[in-house]
Amino acid sequence: MKRLIQKGLMFGNLVEVSSPALIERYNRALEYLAGKQTKLTDFHIDISGYSPEIGDELGDDHYLNPNGCNRQFILLTTAQKSAPLLNVTFSTSRGILRQFIEANEAQLFALTARDAVAGELANSVYEVTHPARLLDIRRITIEADTIGGHVADAAKLAQMIDRFRTERDGWRDDVLIAQMIGLAKKTGDVTRVPIALPKMAFEQPNFWTSHFGGLYVFRELAVPAVISALPSASLGEMPLAQVMDLSQRNKIADWMEKNGLVEPIIKARGMDAAAVLRQKMDFILVEAADALNIDLGNATRNDLRKVAHRLGKALPEEFLGLARLLAWVEGGGDWPRITSEHAAYFYTLRARPHADRDLVNMLLSQLAPLDVRQMFITHKELFYANYARWSDRKRGYVADFLEREYQVDKVGARSALFGPEPGMDEAERPEPKPSPTMADLVGPWGAVRKARR
Repeated sequence: MKRLIQKGLMFGNLVEVSSPALIERYNRALEYLAGKQTKLTDFHIDISGYSPEIGDELGDDHYLNPNGCNRQFILLTTAQKSAPLLNVTFSTSRGILRQFIEANEAQLFALTARDAVAGELANSVYEVTHPARLLDIRRITIEADTIGGHVADAAKLAQMIDRFRTERDGWRDDVLIAQMIGLAKKTGDVTRVPIALPKMAFEQPNFWTSHFGGLYVFRELAVPAVISALPSASLGEMPLAQVMDLSQRNKIADWMEKNGLVEPIIKARGMDAAAVLRQKMDFILVEAADALNIDLGNATRNDLRKVAHRLGKALPEEFLGLARLLAWVEGGGDWPRITSEHAAYFYTLRARPHADRDLVNMLLSQLAPLDVRQMFITHKELFYANYARWSDRKRGYVADFLEREYQVDKVGARSALFGPEPGMDEAERPEPKPSPTMADLVGPWGAVRKARR
């Protein structure tokens, strides 16, 4: 992983903590939340305050997420809002933390100037010993305060001020006045500079979780479903009728079509489909050549073309399907019929613009695992797990490519591949669709075959 770290492709954009004052605040918060402290004199933290260096020191990468479903956080600065979230167990967690920081940025800026802020992404589920328990998670609430309790003390002082102003003999109550003065020394003048961190709640209808090998939960769709990386039978009884695993490609393709979740990249607005297809083909060639121990040379497109000639009949079906589609796009071939049974099918799709676009692209990266660029952008947990198993030759190619083609313009690359960022308005979720006509079912590649019952 050292190569990825050096190129800024792993642990990038973390917040450095090296000030003795900030380390002392962090230790107070860590002691409060987990009963632990660090002896490190400098480290880096993500948006939740998790530090990979402290995780290594403690031998516990989950020291802020012990139960896997109620993540705790430590805020030392509002600059954490731009940091990534490491050791992700729920795909929604980073977005929730970022929204919380942005909604309370002025208050958090003032509070973190004097103390660390600690809190928890809490829900009604405290353990997930069975997959069905994950579907009980619907709402995430955040309640936070400084370790010194400044927010709670400010609320008490505000109540005392109200009593002082409204009670008939409040101005004579020496005990009340003394208590107000004592709290004001700690909180400051809350009448001029109010201190408040309101309790916030976030809905979590559709999400991915790392639990049980990786599950995608889609509840708020016309046709709800759970999709598992492990065999669906291993999940046991689930409260949703539609339960699939990644091997059931026909069923997943049919489900995506019914919910209007995807579109073919050759029809996507503003996309250079030919360039994207060529790059996907390059990734597939690299994997095929690496598996057969074929030298990649400098891995230029010309070198990879030579690799394709050497592979000949051994060229993967994914490559051949995309090559036929590329020939059609460039006007030199017939329209290819690529159904969901074809290995190239999910490589030809991207999520349509809607509130769950990123989650669907994340799912597509598992269904089209040789497209390492899409996997890195949409599913870093899966990318790092796969990277650890690759040969050094493939690691070098992928790391150099991502540094050269993605790292220099992340926003531009994401926009070119997936379109502009979708809004989070509820109205942008896909509308329930009527029963499909034959034209709907034929789609871009031919009829999607339904799985046999």
